[in-house]
Amino acid sequence: MAFLWLLSCFAFIGASYGCGSPAISPVVSGYARIVNGENAVPGSWPWQVSLQSDSGWHFCGGSLINENWVVTAAHCGVSTTDIVVVGAYDKSSKAELSQKSMSVAKVITHPKWNSFTINYDVAVVKLASPVQFTRQVASVCLAAATENFSAGMMCVTTGWGRTRAYPPQRPDILQQAALPLLNNAECKQHWGNRISNNMICAGASGASSCMGDSGGPLVCQKDNVWNLVGIVSWGSGSCSTSMPGVYARVTELRGWIDETIAAN
Repeated sequence: MAFLWLLSCFAFIGASYGCGSPAISPVVSGYARIVNGENAVPGSWPWQVSLQSDSGWHFCGGSLINENWVVTAAHCGVSTTDIVVVGAYDKSSKAELSQKSMSVAKVITHPKWNSFTINYDVAVVKLASPVQFTRQVASVCLAAATENFSAGMMCVTTGWGRTRAYPPQRPDILQQAALPLLNNAECKQHWGNRISNNMICAGASGASSCMGDSGGPLVCQKDNVWNLVGIVSWGSGSCSTSMPGVYARVTELRGWIDETIAAN
């Protein structure tokens, strides 16, 4: 029997856009997939951005963490010629693209990023001008370095990645999926010693991120606030929903993110 996992409803008064508190409440049905996906409620994940080439090709996701900075994956290879589309929902909408495209001033990749082990898969992107926050555009809170997010906790990943690996299908509408966290011992049962302390796993439960979701958020809700816990990093080449997706672990990378932003 399908069961509906309704995320907590929030009451928001006035135009206060605190991190991790969407003005438009998300609604996620449990175990719906990004592969064979489920459309998000428009504007309900206001930190989600689309990273696009100057030709308008979406290649990765990312998360707004304040008015000036986006967190994404190092392996996305973002450059200053790329475009950050904020408040995006329907990628086919030309009006959406023209109104919400931001230029990139600077990209800083973690100095320990290793493309062979996919370790330290994080980069921060500085926007050329500050974002104007609205009901549809707001920041996510960064998980604190000391915070614990337990195995089995239900979290959500979002993106415009493939809804089918082969032949590839890419959605125009932002997709979402509810995923349980795994501890690293459980994850190593699937991926072995490729899993480091800088990674966190979620899924293996009939839901999966897929190619094109990279760099996007894995968010978990605590005390009615959404925290960025993971950054979509790697997983099954066929987007298998029985294998966990692997995410860069924000609690381990928080110190570097904070120091880098403060210095730039």
